Amino acid sequence: LQKVHVLPQTVLYIADAETFSGHEECHEQKKARKRNSKETALALEKLLPKRCQVLGLVTPGIVVTPMGSSSNQPQEIEEGEAGFALLFPKIDGVKIHTFHFSKDVKNRVFDENKFAEAGLKNNPDLRVVLLFGYNSWKSGATRFFHQIVNPLNEKSIILAGGQVESFTSLTSENAHAQPGDACGVVGLAFSGPQIQSATVLLDQDVADERTAEAAMQRLKAANIPEHNCLGFMFACVGRGYRHYKTKRNMEADAFRKFFPNVPLFGFFGHGEIGCDRIVTGNFVLRECNDIKDDLLHGYTTVMTLIHFGSTK
Repeated sequence: LQKVHVLPQTVLYIADAETFSGHEECHEQKKARKRNSKETALALEKLLPKRCQVLGLVTPGIVVTPMGSSSNQPQEIEEGEAGFALLFPKIDGVKIHTFHFSKDVKNRVFDENKFAEAGLKNNPDLRVVLLFGYNSWKSGATRFFHQIVNPLNEKSIILAGGQVESFTSLTSENAHAQPGDACGVVGLAFSGPQIQSATVLLDQDVADERTAEAAMQRLKAANIPEHNCLGFMFACVGRGYRHYKTKRNMEADAFRKFFPNVPLFGFFGHGEIGCDRIVTGNFVLRECNDIKDDLLHGYTTVMTLIHFGSTK
Protein backbone atom coordinates (compact mmCIF):
# COMPACT_ATOMS: atom_id res chain seq x y z
CA LEU A 1 0.00 0.00 0.00
CA GLN A 2 2.89 2.35 0.65
CA LYS A 3 3.97 2.06 -3.01
CA VAL A 4 0.59 2.96 -4.52
CA HIS A 5 0.67 5.95 -6.89
CA VAL A 6 -3.07 6.52 -7.28
CA LEU A 7 -5.44 8.20 -4.85
CA PRO A 8 -8.00 5.56 -3.84
CA GLN A 9 -11.59 6.45 -3.02
CA THR A 10 -12.74 2.93 -2.17
CA VAL A 11 -10.68 -0.05 -0.98
CA LEU A 12 -11.68 -3.69 -0.65
CA TYR A 13 -9.10 -5.86 1.08
CA ILE A 14 -9.41 -9.55 1.90
CA ALA A 15 -6.96 -11.74 3.82
CA ASP A 16 -7.03 -15.17 5.36
CA ALA A 17 -7.23 -15.41 9.13
CA GLU A 18 -3.61 -16.50 9.59
CA THR A 19 -2.30 -13.50 7.64
CA PHE A 20 -4.47 -11.06 9.52
CA SER A 21 -4.07 -12.36 13.05
CA GLY A 22 -0.81 -14.25 12.79
CA HIS A 23 2.23 -13.72 14.95
CA GLU A 24 4.65 -10.83 15.01
CA GLU A 25 7.85 -10.36 16.93
CA CYS A 26 7.47 -8.34 20.12
CA HIS A 27 10.85 -6.64 20.62
CA GLU A 28 10.23 -5.73 24.24
CA GLN A 29 9.66 -9.35 25.24
CA LYS A 30 11.90 -10.91 22.54
CA LYS A 31 9.16 -13.33 21.53
CA ALA A 32 6.26 -13.58 19.13
CA ARG A 33 2.77 -12.56 20.14
CA LYS A 34 -0.52 -12.99 18.37
CA ARG A 35 -1.58 -9.85 16.52
CA ASN A 36 -4.92 -8.30 17.27
CA SER A 37 -7.01 -8.04 14.09
CA LYS A 38 -8.11 -4.53 15.06
CA GLU A 39 -4.48 -3.44 15.32
CA THR A 40 -3.81 -4.73 11.81
CA ALA A 41 -6.97 -3.09 10.44
CA LEU A 42 -6.13 0.29 11.96
CA ALA A 43 -2.56 0.10 10.66
CA LEU A 44 -3.86 -0.51 7.14
CA GLU A 45 -6.43 2.26 7.37
CA LYS A 46 -3.76 4.76 8.42
CA LEU A 47 -2.01 4.20 5.09
CA LEU A 48 -5.10 5.35 3.19
CA PRO A 49 -6.73 8.79 2.76
CA LYS A 50 -9.09 9.71 5.59
CA ARG A 51 -12.10 10.06 3.30
CA CYS A 52 -11.45 6.70 1.64
CA GLN A 53 -14.15 4.05 2.09
CA VAL A 54 -12.49 0.84 3.31
CA LEU A 55 -14.09 -2.60 3.57
CA GLY A 56 -11.88 -5.37 4.97
CA LEU A 57 -12.78 -9.05 5.20
CA VAL A 58 -11.19 -12.16 6.74
CA THR A 59 -11.84 -15.49 5.01
CA PRO A 60 -10.60 -19.11 5.17
CA GLY A 61 -8.87 -18.94 1.75
CA ILE A 62 -7.97 -16.45 -0.98
CA VAL A 63 -8.21 -16.19 -4.77
CA VAL A 64 -5.76 -13.64 -6.12
CA THR A 65 -4.03 -12.50 -9.30
CA PRO A 66 -0.49 -11.49 -8.26
CA MET A 67 0.72 -7.95 -8.91
CA GLY A 68 2.54 -7.02 -12.08
CA SER A 69 0.12 -7.73 -14.90
CA SER A 70 -3.56 -8.54 -15.31
CA SER A 71 -2.45 -11.53 -17.40
CA ASN A 72 -0.63 -13.14 -14.46
CA GLN A 73 -1.88 -16.58 -13.48
CA PRO A 74 -4.69 -16.29 -10.86
CA GLN A 75 -4.07 -18.49 -7.83
CA GLU A 76 -6.40 -20.34 -5.48
CA ILE A 77 -4.61 -20.25 -2.12
CA GLU A 78 -6.46 -22.62 0.18
CA GLU A 79 -3.69 -22.96 2.76
CA GLY A 80 -0.96 -20.58 3.80
CA GLU A 81 -0.95 -16.85 4.24
CA ALA A 82 -2.39 -14.66 1.49
CA GLY A 83 -4.35 -11.49 0.91
CA PHE A 84 -4.99 -8.65 -1.50
CA ALA A 85 -6.33 -5.11 -1.68
CA LEU A 86 -8.29 -3.62 -4.57
CA LEU A 87 -7.93 0.17 -4.70
CA PHE A 88 -10.59 1.95 -6.75
CA PRO A 89 -9.79 5.53 -7.77
CA LYS A 90 -12.35 8.06 -8.89
CA ILE A 91 -13.94 6.59 -12.04
CA ASP A 92 -15.99 8.88 -14.27
CA GLY A 93 -19.58 7.69 -14.42
CA VAL A 94 -19.15 5.13 -11.63
CA LYS A 95 -20.16 5.38 -7.97
CA ILE A 96 -18.98 2.81 -5.43
CA HIS A 97 -20.17 2.83 -1.84
CA THR A 98 -20.02 0.54 1.17
CA PHE A 99 -22.97 -0.56 3.29
CA HIS A 100 -23.63 -2.54 6.48
CA PHE A 101 -26.80 -4.13 7.83
CA SER A 102 -26.63 -5.85 11.22
CA LYS A 103 -29.29 -8.01 12.84
CA ASP A 104 -31.32 -6.16 15.46
CA VAL A 105 -32.18 -8.55 18.28
CA LYS A 106 -35.17 -6.38 19.22
CA ASN A 107 -36.83 -6.40 15.78
CA ARG A 108 -37.51 -9.56 13.80
CA VAL A 109 -38.55 -7.56 10.73
CA PHE A 110 -35.86 -5.69 8.80
CA ASP A 111 -36.68 -2.07 7.96
CA GLU A 112 -36.44 -1.98 4.16
CA ASN A 113 -36.16 1.82 4.25
CA LYS A 114 -32.51 1.16 5.09
CA PHE A 115 -32.04 -0.15 1.54
CA ALA A 116 -32.92 3.24 0.08
CA GLU A 117 -30.62 4.98 2.57
CA ALA A 118 -27.79 2.73 1.35
CA GLY A 119 -28.53 3.42 -2.32
CA LEU A 120 -29.81 -0.11 -2.92
CA LYS A 121 -33.39 0.90 -3.75
CA ASN A 122 -34.83 3.61 -6.02
CA ASN A 123 -31.46 3.77 -7.74
CA PRO A 124 -31.91 3.28 -11.52
CA ASP A 125 -28.11 3.25 -12.05
CA LEU A 126 -27.46 0.38 -9.61
CA ARG A 127 -25.77 -2.44 -11.53
CA VAL A 128 -23.83 -4.71 -9.14
CA VAL A 129 -24.01 -5.52 -5.42
CA LEU A 130 -21.30 -7.58 -3.75
CA LEU A 131 -22.66 -8.98 -0.45
CA PHE A 132 -20.70 -10.58 2.38
CA GLY A 133 -22.38 -12.18 5.38
CA TYR A 134 -20.55 -12.57 8.69
CA ASN A 135 -21.21 -14.75 11.75
CA SER A 136 -23.45 -16.96 9.63
CA TRP A 137 -23.36 -19.65 12.34
CA LYS A 138 -25.34 -17.46 14.76
CA SER A 139 -28.95 -18.26 15.57
CA GLY A 140 -31.26 -16.34 13.23
CA ALA A 141 -28.46 -15.47 10.80
CA THR A 142 -29.92 -17.41 7.86
CA ARG A 143 -33.32 -15.79 8.28
CA PHE A 144 -31.68 -12.35 8.44
CA PHE A 145 -29.65 -13.02 5.27
CA HIS A 146 -32.87 -13.89 3.44
CA GLN A 147 -34.40 -10.60 4.66
CA ILE A 148 -31.50 -8.75 3.03
CA VAL A 149 -31.06 -10.78 -0.14
CA ASN A 150 -34.68 -11.42 -1.15
CA PRO A 151 -35.74 -7.75 -1.61
CA LEU A 152 -32.57 -7.14 -3.67
CA ASN A 153 -33.22 -10.17 -5.88
CA GLU A 154 -34.13 -8.23 -9.01
CA LYS A 155 -33.30 -9.16 -12.59
CA SER A 156 -31.97 -5.66 -13.18
CA ILE A 157 -28.86 -6.06 -10.98
CA ILE A 158 -26.09 -8.58 -10.40
CA LEU A 159 -25.79 -9.99 -6.87
CA ALA A 160 -22.72 -12.00 -5.83
CA GLY A 161 -20.68 -12.75 -2.71
CA GLY A 162 -20.44 -15.19 0.15
CA GLN A 163 -20.17 -15.83 3.87
CA VAL A 164 -16.89 -14.69 5.47
CA GLU A 165 -15.34 -15.31 8.87
CA SER A 166 -15.45 -11.65 9.89
CA PHE A 167 -15.10 -8.11 8.67
CA THR A 168 -12.31 -6.00 10.09
CA SER A 169 -12.73 -2.59 8.45
CA LEU A 170 -15.73 -0.53 7.47
CA THR A 171 -14.64 3.07 7.69
CA SER A 172 -17.98 4.58 6.70
CA GLU A 173 -19.10 3.92 10.28
CA ASN A 174 -17.66 2.80 13.60
CA ALA A 175 -17.47 -0.87 12.70
CA HIS A 176 -14.94 -1.53 15.45
CA ALA A 177 -17.72 -1.07 18.00
CA GLN A 178 -19.76 -3.97 16.59
CA PRO A 179 -20.85 -6.51 19.23
CA GLY A 180 -18.85 -9.70 18.96
CA ASP A 181 -21.96 -11.88 18.75
CA ALA A 182 -23.71 -9.83 16.04
CA CYS A 183 -24.43 -11.15 12.57
CA GLY A 184 -25.07 -9.15 9.47
CA VAL A 185 -24.16 -8.23 5.92
CA VAL A 186 -21.54 -5.81 4.57
CA GLY A 187 -20.83 -5.04 0.96
CA LEU A 188 -20.06 -2.82 -1.98
CA ALA A 189 -22.61 -1.34 -4.40
CA PHE A 190 -21.57 -0.29 -7.90
CA SER A 191 -23.76 2.26 -9.71
CA GLY A 192 -23.36 3.79 -13.14
CA PRO A 193 -25.00 3.40 -16.56
CA GLN A 194 -21.70 2.36 -18.16
CA ILE A 195 -21.17 -0.63 -15.84
CA GLN A 196 -21.72 -4.04 -17.43
CA SER A 197 -21.72 -7.31 -15.54
CA ALA A 198 -22.64 -10.98 -15.71
CA THR A 199 -22.36 -13.95 -13.38
CA VAL A 200 -22.57 -17.75 -13.45
CA LEU A 201 -23.03 -20.39 -10.74
CA LEU A 202 -20.91 -23.54 -10.69
CA ASP A 203 -23.01 -26.05 -8.75
CA GLN A 204 -22.03 -29.41 -7.25
CA ASP A 205 -22.29 -31.12 -10.66
CA VAL A 206 -19.34 -29.04 -11.90
CA ALA A 207 -16.62 -31.43 -10.80
CA ASP A 208 -14.04 -31.69 -13.59
CA GLU A 209 -12.16 -29.59 -16.12
CA ARG A 210 -14.78 -30.03 -18.85
CA THR A 211 -17.75 -28.86 -16.78
CA ALA A 212 -15.76 -25.99 -15.22
CA GLU A 213 -14.82 -24.74 -18.68
CA ALA A 214 -18.43 -25.08 -19.85
CA ALA A 215 -19.44 -22.66 -17.08
CA MET A 216 -16.76 -20.21 -18.23
CA GLN A 217 -18.08 -20.49 -21.79
CA ARG A 218 -21.49 -19.34 -20.50
CA LEU A 219 -19.82 -16.35 -18.88
CA LYS A 220 -17.83 -15.64 -22.05
CA ALA A 221 -21.06 -15.69 -24.08
CA ALA A 222 -22.24 -12.58 -22.18
CA ASN A 223 -19.73 -10.60 -24.29
CA ILE A 224 -18.74 -8.34 -21.41
CA PRO A 225 -15.87 -6.06 -22.56
CA GLU A 226 -12.67 -7.39 -21.03
CA HIS A 227 -10.69 -4.16 -20.81
CA ASN A 228 -11.16 -2.21 -17.57
CA CYS A 229 -12.77 -5.34 -16.14
CA LEU A 230 -12.42 -7.40 -12.93
CA GLY A 231 -13.32 -11.01 -12.23
CA PHE A 232 -14.57 -12.22 -8.85
CA MET A 233 -14.65 -15.82 -7.61
CA PHE A 234 -16.57 -16.74 -4.45
CA ALA A 235 -16.16 -20.45 -3.67
CA CYS A 236 -17.09 -22.84 -0.89
CA VAL A 237 -14.27 -24.12 1.33
CA GLY A 238 -15.46 -27.60 0.32
CA ARG A 239 -14.49 -27.03 -3.31
CA GLY A 240 -10.95 -26.36 -4.52
CA TYR A 241 -8.56 -29.30 -4.75
CA ARG A 242 -10.69 -31.53 -2.49
CA HIS A 243 -13.67 -31.23 -4.83
CA TYR A 244 -11.56 -31.75 -7.96
CA LYS A 245 -9.82 -34.87 -6.63
CA THR A 246 -6.56 -33.19 -5.58
CA LYS A 247 -6.18 -31.13 -8.77
CA ARG A 248 -5.44 -27.60 -7.63
CA ASN A 249 -6.41 -24.27 -9.18
CA MET A 250 -9.00 -25.87 -11.47
CA GLU A 251 -11.58 -23.06 -11.51
CA ALA A 252 -9.05 -20.21 -11.62
CA ASP A 253 -7.29 -21.96 -14.52
CA ALA A 254 -10.60 -22.38 -16.36
CA PHE A 255 -11.33 -18.68 -15.88
CA ARG A 256 -7.91 -17.65 -17.22
CA LYS A 257 -8.33 -19.85 -20.30
CA PHE A 258 -11.33 -17.79 -21.40
CA PHE A 259 -10.35 -14.46 -19.81
CA PRO A 260 -6.52 -14.31 -20.10
CA ASN A 261 -6.31 -10.56 -19.46
CA VAL A 262 -8.93 -10.15 -16.72
CA PRO A 263 -7.51 -10.28 -13.15
CA LEU A 264 -9.43 -12.60 -10.81
CA PHE A 265 -9.96 -12.01 -7.08
CA GLY A 266 -12.09 -13.60 -4.38
CA PHE A 267 -12.12 -16.10 -1.55
CA PHE A 268 -13.12 -19.48 -0.18
CA GLY A 269 -15.93 -19.02 2.33
CA HIS A 270 -18.75 -20.67 4.24
CA GLY A 271 -21.58 -20.19 1.73
CA GLU A 272 -22.11 -18.46 -1.59
CA ILE A 273 -24.43 -15.72 -2.85
CA GLY A 274 -25.25 -15.63 -6.56
CA CYS A 275 -26.89 -17.29 -9.56
CA ASP A 276 -26.71 -17.42 -13.36
CA ARG A 277 -27.39 -13.93 -14.72
CA ILE A 278 -26.19 -13.54 -18.28
CA VAL A 279 -26.83 -10.45 -20.37
CA THR A 280 -28.22 -10.11 -23.88
CA GLY A 281 -26.42 -8.31 -26.69
CA ASN A 282 -27.71 -4.89 -25.65
CA PHE A 283 -26.49 -5.48 -22.07
CA VAL A 284 -29.93 -5.98 -20.58
CA LEU A 285 -30.00 -8.80 -18.06
CA ARG A 286 -31.65 -11.82 -19.59
CA GLU A 287 -34.88 -12.94 -17.92
CA CYS A 288 -34.32 -16.62 -17.15
CA ASN A 289 -37.78 -17.19 -15.69
CA ASP A 290 -40.59 -15.44 -13.88
CA ILE A 291 -39.72 -16.73 -10.43
CA LYS A 292 -37.00 -15.25 -8.26
CA ASP A 293 -33.63 -16.95 -8.40
CA ASP A 294 -32.36 -18.80 -5.35
CA LEU A 295 -29.29 -16.80 -4.35
CA LEU A 296 -28.02 -18.59 -1.22
CA HIS A 297 -25.99 -21.74 -1.83
CA GLY A 298 -23.48 -24.16 -0.37
CA TYR A 299 -20.75 -26.21 -2.04
CA THR A 300 -20.82 -23.99 -5.14
CA THR A 301 -18.70 -21.30 -6.82
CA VAL A 302 -19.95 -17.94 -8.12
CA MET A 303 -17.98 -16.32 -10.96
CA THR A 304 -18.69 -12.66 -11.75
CA LEU A 305 -17.38 -10.11 -14.27
CA ILE A 306 -17.64 -6.34 -13.71
CA HIS A 307 -16.72 -3.94 -16.52
CA PHE A 308 -16.35 -0.29 -15.47
CA GLY A 309 -16.73 1.34 -18.88
CA SER A 310 -14.28 2.63 -21.43
CA THR A 311 -11.05 4.24 -20.29
CA LYS A 312 -10.04 7.56 -21.82
